[in-house]
Amino acid sequence: MKAVRIHKFHETPVIDEVPEPKISNPLDVIVKIGGAGVCRTDLHIIEGQWDAAMGTPLPYILGHENAGWVHETGPAVTNVQVGDTVILHPTPTCGLCRACRAGDDMHCENSSFPGLSTDGGMAEYLLTSARACVKLDPKTQPRDVAALADAGITAYHAVRKALPLLYPGSTAVVIGAGGLGHIGIQCLAALSATRIIVVDRNPDALKLAGQLGASEAVVADGRHVAAVKELTSGQGAHVVLDFVAEQGAEMDGWNMTRPAGSYFVIGYGGTVTIPTLDIISTERNIIGNIVGTYNDLAELMALAQAGKVTLHTKTYPLTAAPDALADLDAGRVRGRAILVP
Repeated sequence: MKAVRIHKFHETPVIDEVPEPKISNPLDVIVKIGGAGVCRTDLHIIEGQWDAAMGTPLPYILGHENAGWVHETGPAVTNVQVGDTVILHPTPTCGLCRACRAGDDMHCENSSFPGLSTDGGMAEYLLTSARACVKLDPKTQPRDVAALADAGITAYHAVRKALPLLYPGSTAVVIGAGGLGHIGIQCLAALSATRIIVVDRNPDALKLAGQLGASEAVVADGRHVAAVKELTSGQGAHVVLDFVAEQGAEMDGWNMTRPAGSYFVIGYGGTVTIPTLDIISTERNIIGNIVGTYNDLAELMALAQAGKVTLHTKTYPLTAAPDALADLDAGRVRGRAILVP
């Protein structure tokens, strides 16, 4: 089968011919990929940022946002059958550790992470587990929902955590209306009555944000922190959801957060440097976010299939993966890039 593999860090991945995966465990599921999302994390992987955490032997197949059709199952699989349309939780989990038992399965002690720690789904077929499969309406096209498997639940998970803080009359700022942010805006609009202010440097992204439910748009032109303060009577937002968190955005996010407010860090790459006195004197909170749970994905798909969350996508053939990665890196992708085998 054809697959997109990284051979060396800081080099463009290549299209290789590799063996198809095989069933080896009773709960294994092989999925024929119908869509694989291209994520900024893939760019970070290529830069070697995840190597210390994962230590995955090179070469390996990229791709951690995957959807498709069940191709083959292990003998103990009962929740899906061959031909079912599925989207895959990005981390196949054990179901037995304390995190899994608590429903906090993205922190499973025994999970793998296809595309980061094992071969991923930028290929014709992917080996996963029955626990990762969310069954979808058979009319669903995998290419239309694949990026919800990671970008979607990452955004949804953060919004879900912030909901108790977002009472009517509150304000939420979304930094970055790109691949994750445009999903976060829709989740906020669907699940809360908060006022949504979106900050982005790209006018097209801000135009899309307005169509998705944003109340106000602020251009990130160097005056955006002051602009947000002006829109919030000098106080800042109750919640800031930072989908960028690098190149200075992380400090902007902190400075846009009002006293006793909460700064949710979803993007990554930057460094937050804050005097501890500034934290205690204002009682502001910094909250980290990583992926989301299986239940988060199931809930998000309910919103998606009800038409309340939609992905804005640009599709590429699998063999054009280097072009998709280059377009994402250059900021030429609005929404999400999707590879289709």
